[in-house]
Amino acid sequence: MKNPENQLLVIFGASGDLTRRKLIPSLFELCARGLLPDKFVVLGASRTAYTDDEYRQMQRKSILAIEKGKPYSARQVDDFLHRVQYITFDSTRSEEYGKLKDRIRKIEKDEGIPDRVIYYLSTPPLMYELIPRYLEENGLNKPFGRSGWRRIIIEKPFGTDLHSARELNRYLCSVFDEKGIYRIDHFLGKETVQNVLVLRFSNGIFEPLWNRNYIDSVVISAAETLGVENRGKYYEGAGALRDMIQNHLMQLTAFVAMEAPATFDPESIRDEIVKVFRAVRPYQAEEIDKNIVRGQYTGHTVKGKPVPGYRKEKDVSPDSTVETYVAMRLHIDNWRWGGVPFYLYTGKQLARKQSEIVINFKATPIHLFSGQCPGGSCNQLTLGISPDESISLKFGLKLPGAGFVVKQVSMDFRYDSLSDNYLPDAYERLLLDAMLGDSTLYARSDALEVSWSVIDPIVQHWKSELEHNLHFYPAGTSGPQAAQALLGMRYDCICH
Repeated sequence: MKNPENQLLVIFGASGDLTRRKLIPSLFELCARGLLPDKFVVLGASRTAYTDDEYRQMQRKSILAIEKGKPYSARQVDDFLHRVQYITFDSTRSEEYGKLKDRIRKIEKDEGIPDRVIYYLSTPPLMYELIPRYLEENGLNKPFGRSGWRRIIIEKPFGTDLHSARELNRYLCSVFDEKGIYRIDHFLGKETVQNVLVLRFSNGIFEPLWNRNYIDSVVISAAETLGVENRGKYYEGAGALRDMIQNHLMQLTAFVAMEAPATFDPESIRDEIVKVFRAVRPYQAEEIDKNIVRGQYTGHTVKGKPVPGYRKEKDVSPDSTVETYVAMRLHIDNWRWGGVPFYLYTGKQLARKQSEIVINFKATPIHLFSGQCPGGSCNQLTLGISPDESISLKFGLKLPGAGFVVKQVSMDFRYDSLSDNYLPDAYERLLLDAMLGDSTLYARSDALEVSWSVIDPIVQHWKSELEHNLHFYPAGTSGPQAAQALLGMRYDCICH
């Protein structure tokens, strides 16, 4: 893998949790593996007052705690931290950006870095328009010279509905070029997610079967055993539909359903993703409750410990109707997928942590053998995303002994079995891609807006229905009973 060009990374919100837990440790990993540019500086920008040395010591503790058990020395950590600087900076005041501009130019001059800058917005969403506005007002959105460039990485949520997403896109594209806007979704940095494309388009045994003639259904899930923790304030304005379905699971759906791109370059791949979203059948109001189940966890005892319900969580309204669980059935109306249901579900405080893609193949026309996977097909392809990145292929084989009794067996592959190959964290891969200018795994504005056009009618319907269609489920269980009825046998295959 080639190294990126020499450049500067500015992190807004540099004293926050995401920077401490993910961004700085991921950059350290890239440094330890020799994947950072020769000349590269991280400039943390945040309101909290630190000197360079104080900020480095804080990040040093985080790196050593997160990287514990890995074969890295304290010297390697210190060598990396020499690349890290800090500026005390109030991003809500335009006049402060002159100070940032001076610091950027000083770093570029002192370190011999060409005028190439990435801005990472590790901030609350309300800053997604404010920071670009002040960057533009102070001439920081454009390179100082012809040979430079500017890029900006933005965390989700990217809008709260179709209108806000369009407005945010419109504004960002007036400040930065679309090719320089990187809307990050850490799910797409997972090795297994990227391998969906390789599995499909490099193997002659799968692609001929990847259509409505051979596939019965597709199940895409992201189940969590944790609650909202300390994110109650954010979750009250988002809910599971907007927090997980609109971005993570819709993007996974596109990877599974897309056609082969003409060439393997970012824009060709993202063109195919948009085509999938445009083919998703829109919901009519009367169809929403038949095809979508929303739920909220209630208090329960899990493994001998009491777990509070969502309405008892910090910063959550005591009569909140926000969903913590969503299961939905959608259809992609094109020649490849016509008639094949896609089931998406996600939830908090469920019985197990599991994110995966399950391809359920059609059963044989006639069951000739005893015990031949009753009620379904013996053939199932599972791509595990977390907690274990893996691939499993299930099929029927004869049990030893007299007669022809069939049992479902599987061939399993786990990425951690490749002991000689390092498995990078999602943020490592996505940060490196942005440095390289590779936007393959980042959402494009048109794809984002089309995916919101699918989700928006659901959000509006729920606003009018309030608690009428909210199903409750005890924490630590498999979700609402209504969801199990919607998912049917497919749910049994992947949950039990």
